[in-house]
Amino acid sequence: METRIEGDLLPVVTCKLAKGESVITENGGMSWMDDGIEMKTTTNGGVMKGLGKMLSGESLFMNIYTAEKEGAEIAFASSFPGQILEFNLNNETIIAQKRAFLCSESTVDLAIHFRKKLGAGFFAGEGFIMQKLSGTGKVFLEVDGAVIKKELKEGEKLKIDNGHVVAMTEYVKLDIETVKGMKNIVFGGEGLFVTTVTGPGTVWLQSMPIAKLSSLLYVGTK
Repeated sequence: METRIEGDLLPVVTCKLAKGESVITENGGMSWMDDGIEMKTTTNGGVMKGLGKMLSGESLFMNIYTAEKEGAEIAFASSFPGQILEFNLNNETIIAQKRAFLCSESTVDLAIHFRKKLGAGFFAGEGFIMQKLSGTGKVFLEVDGAVIKKELKEGEKLKIDNGHVVAMTEYVKLDIETVKGMKNIVFGGEGLFVTTVTGPGTVWLQSMPIAKLSSLLYVGTK
């Protein structure tokens, strides 16, 4: 599968498929496609797995698009100003924020990933349930705003405002910490908790989570 990412503020990824190749996205994720591509709606693993994807922020049903002719193209556009982040997995696993998945090759497995610590799920902006993308093939994630990549060494910790983590490698640990000092909590504007990630591994951050932008726009209209 050949791919290209185009556009600045609202990017789109176009996939050029060989005959018989397939790409998968959540229900309603396709933007446009050539004639000669067949769509099949499926739970992609059974009803229980589909229900699990619903918990992780995706639709119960997924759409699989398969090329019936050589070189047919299909496109998937972002739904929010930002960037499209590409991974080329080789028997690897990426943990992603629950609404980040855009599309992937059909050889990539999409499953739910539960945070091991309840606190990290209830109070971190990334949620208790995230997405686990594993296997071999290309994956595309939707990023709110700009994407920043951070490499963490063993035991190295990064403190992040809630909602800014978009993806991380499998062995990065995500937790929360309480903001210290009553004055900092009341007047600091960062809330009671802050997300922490600990290496080793790679973390991808997004500069403007849609929830944060929505909150700022709401305040601005009052």
